[in-house]
Formats: sequence, structure tokens, C-alpha cells
Amino acid sequence: MILNISNLSKSYVGQSVLKEVSFHLEEKEKAAIVGINGSGKTTLLRCILGIEEADEGGIAFSKDKKMAYLAQQHADMEQEDEEYESLSGGQKTKKRLEEILMEKPDLLILDEPTNHLDIGSIQWLEKVLKRYDGAVLLVSHDRYFLDKIVTKVIDLERGKARMYLGNYTAYAEKKKMIREAERKAYENQQAEIKHQEAVIEKLKQFNREKSIKRAESREKLLSKVERLEQPEDLQNEMRLLFMPREASGNDVLIAKDLGKSFDGKRLFSHGTFSIQRGEHVAVIGDNGTGKTTLLKILNGLIQADEGEFRLGSKVKIAYYDQEHAVLHMEKTLFNEIQDTYPDMNNTRVRNVLAAFLFTGDDVYKKVGDLSGGERGRVSLAKLMLSDANFLILDEPTNHLDIQGKEVLEEAIRNYEGTVLYVSHDRYFINQTATRIMELFSNRFDNYIGNYDYYLEKKEDVRSYGDSLQKDTVQNTWVDPEELKKAQEKEAAKQDWASQKEFAAKKRKWETSLKKAEEEIARLEEKITELSTAMEEVGSDAGRLMELHKEQEAAEASLQEQYAIWEESSLALEELEEG
Repeated sequence: MILNISNLSKSYVGQSVLKEVSFHLEEKEKAAIVGINGSGKTTLLRCILGIEEADEGGIAFSKDKKMAYLAQQHADMEQEDEEYESLSGGQKTKKRLEEILMEKPDLLILDEPTNHLDIGSIQWLEKVLKRYDGAVLLVSHDRYFLDKIVTKVIDLERGKARMYLGNYTAYAEKKKMIREAERKAYENQQAEIKHQEAVIEKLKQFNREKSIKRAESREKLLSKVERLEQPEDLQNEMRLLFMPREASGNDVLIAKDLGKSFDGKRLFSHGTFSIQRGEHVAVIGDNGTGKTTLLKILNGLIQADEGEFRLGSKVKIAYYDQEHAVLHMEKTLFNEIQDTYPDMNNTRVRNVLAAFLFTGDDVYKKVGDLSGGERGRVSLAKLMLSDANFLILDEPTNHLDIQGKEVLEEAIRNYEGTVLYVSHDRYFINQTATRIMELFSNRFDNYIGNYDYYLEKKEDVRSYGDSLQKDTVQNTWVDPEELKKAQEKEAAKQDWASQKEFAAKKRKWETSLKKAEEEIARLEEKITELSTAMEEVGSDAGRLMELHKEQEAAEASLQEQYAIWEESSLALEELEEG
């Protein structure tokens, strides 16, 4: 064991932040601290690092071991250090981590290490941490990153900690099951308590000595029941629902030969693609490839150098800008909403803001005084109220905690309109995208699927590069030799529904074939046994007749199974041939 936290408690101005937090970390173990914004994650890290002093409890760190810390904002970097002056946030993270690892610490503590990193840099960090021989304790909202790195999760909720073994996905599933079990246990206990109270009241109403004694006995037993705490409904959970006012036409966006350069650098060219109603398209690529620029072109904020695009019939766009340029910094939250939607009365404005966690006097804060996460919630509120049928989102998960991301994911999955977004959040992409469009080598490569599908196919696409033949409808790159076969099968397998139907049919016929083969073997064995029995029965005519009838029935069943076997075999062959 390299680190042991025992009953750690910490309060600020009488408000408890950490309550008897306990967990441990083994040598070489990699663990994450997770929780909503304000749950005490940073406070816990500061106590472990000795920056803050705990009110109660103990922190034991193994003697002769070294601890290192990578801060979220790189506060330990000197402003005047010329080495860092020209570096981006991502480059600073990489450089600082490389310097720390050279010191070979036994415990590495990281606070939001994937902030400011593009997907390529995050993958680099994953490889580094997987190879790293020491223990890691990190805070991160990047769930895909956590799935790749950690084997233990410490969940902070309402000041208390609960430890889960496994990666983030395993933790999320277990926590959901535990929360549901706790809710059911509480509801069942409450129902039983109400039942007992009703029985006691009834017994007392009888007003007889025996019934009163029985009531007193039940009251005594009820008073000894250990009452379960009511699971708190999470008051700090956004309520988000996207609902288009009207449906767009089938063709939502058609772009042809779009090109853009900045300061002599070519971002992309010959950008030809289309987006259909109901698609959820994620735009990915390294920093500086032009993802945000593409969204700004489609929103009419800047002009393309070449090419053109057009929107389809009845398309209404709503744009989420990661810089929140659509917000007015001088306005209060209340006025920001009411001025945009003047038909909304005061109560409705307050209710909308409350759904995004702004209550009481919070609504009179100025937008300019809000944190990045708070501005993001205001932008999402305006997005929800827009009734648009085409959402264009630039890094919508930035500054959201894990819970906020999950709420946004659910809203997008349930959205009946069309979505085009830029994101480096791979878990979010996996949950919401039906198609990936990657900006790579100044071109657009399409993958019909989620992020995991993209990972599976990208090396094939990139290794062929310009030698691949282009599908001009979706600008998807494919092997020329496979193109003809793919086109022939496209009608049957063009979307997830047809693939699902194909798999279901295949399973059906495979099951039928297997059952027929098993039944044929059983019947053939039975017929052999009956033949042997008939030879041995002797002169018992009655028994001989019984065996003969059984054999006839078995022969008839055998012929039926042969027919089923033949039908199943042919059906499977036809399916495989497409």
C-alpha cells in the first residue's frame, strides 16, 4: 500500500465538504476520483498534497516514496520561462508531464490532465500512463480516458466516498444498480412502516384491552426498526430536452468543394458531403485542422474560400459556440433569456433557469461573472428554447461535469432532429454519434458508425490514402476491390436496422439448423434401438405391434426434421450470399 486515507473530514465556514472519507491505493495501482462539480475532488487532492490541512482523519504515504503532481492550470510554471511562452495548453501539459516522469515518482497525481488536449494527445497520454510503472491518482471528467487507464474509482457524493473496483463503465453500472437498490429498499421500508402504522391505528380504534396491548407491542417493534435514509434526488442535475418545432426535409445540408485557408495554411479543401435528417454527425480531428472553422462557415459567421453549401427545406439552425459569443456578458441571466424570448413570462424564465441549476438570486448574476461551466449551462438553456431542428454544437461537453455530460447525451439521443458537432470527448461521441467525419490531411473522411467503429477502420482508410476510390455521395473512402461487393450488399445492410434484421434472421436459421441436427441424431438412434428391440421381442405379437408403431412415428418425425434441416441450410446459404 502506497497511500491510505482514513476518516478524512474537511469543512469550510461550517459547511462540510468531506465527511469521513476513507480509501487506499496500492503500489502501481491506477485510480480515479470522480464526482459532480463541487463534490470535494480538488479539496481532497489538496489535502493529500499537504496544501490544505484536514480537520480530522489521517493521510499515510509510504516512507521513502516520491509523489509528483501535475496541476490543472500549470500554476507551477513560471510566466517568464521562455521555454513555455509559445506553447499551447496541450503542449505545456505534455512537456510538464515529461519533466515530471523523468523524476520517476512512485505516485503521480493528475488534476484534469486531458483538458486542452486533442484526441491524438490524449491517446499519447494514455500510452504514457499505461507504461508508467508507478501508482496514479487522477481527477478527470474524460470517461473514455478513465476506461482506458483506471482499475479503481473513488466516488465522492455529498461529502462521502465509496470505492468501486473496475474502470469507469463498470463503476457507472454498479453505482446505478446500488442507487436503484437503495431506492427500492427505502420505498419498501416506507410502505411497511405505513402499513404497520395503519394497523396500529386500527387496533387502537377497537379500544379493547387486548387490541391496545397488541398496538403497543407493534409500536415498540416499529420504534426499534433502523430507518433507512431517504436517497437524495440529485438537485444539481440539469433537466434538458431538445424538441424541434417542425421537421426539416430529408436533405438537411449539402456541401460541395468547401475549402478554407488561414495565414497561408490550408485547413481543408474539396469538402463535399451531405447530412440527412436524423443523423448525429461528429466532426473530429487534431487541433488546428479546421473543425470549428467548418462550423462557423456553416453558420454564416465566416466565408469559405472555395465551394458552396446549402440548407434543405424547413431547416432551422441553433448554434452552440464553445466561446459563448452568442451570450451578452453585460446582461443578467434573467435578461439573457427574457430578451431572447420576450414572450416568456417571469415564472417561465425562472423555471427554465432553475432547470439549469440557477435558482434564487443566481438569476441576477451577470453573464460575464459566470464560470465557463455556468456559461455553458446558459448556452444550453438558450439552445433548448430555440425549437430548432438542426443543432450545430462546438465542444458542448467542455466544462460540464460527468453528470452534466450524461444529461446532454440523453437529450441528444432522444432528439428527433439533426445534429452536427465538434468534440474531443470520445465517450460522448460513442454515446451520441451515428457517423464520424474526420478532418485528416486537408480532407474529410467519413465513417458510418460511432467512435469505436472509427478506431476499427481508420488505419485501413489512412494506409490506402489517395489510392482509395471515393464514394462521392458521402465522401467515404473505400478499397476499390471491395467497392463493388459493398454496393451490392448495401441495400440489405445500409443501416443499423437492416444489419440487426440480418443478424436476427441468421440466428433464427442457425438455431433451427442446430435443433434439426440434434433431433435427427436422436431419432436415428431411437430407430436403431427400436429395430434391435423388435428382433429380440420373440413371439409377443402385441409388443411387436407397439414397437412397430413407435418406429413408424419415429420415421415420420425423422423425415420432417430432414425437411427442416434442408430448409434451414438453404436459407443460411442465401443469407450469406447476400
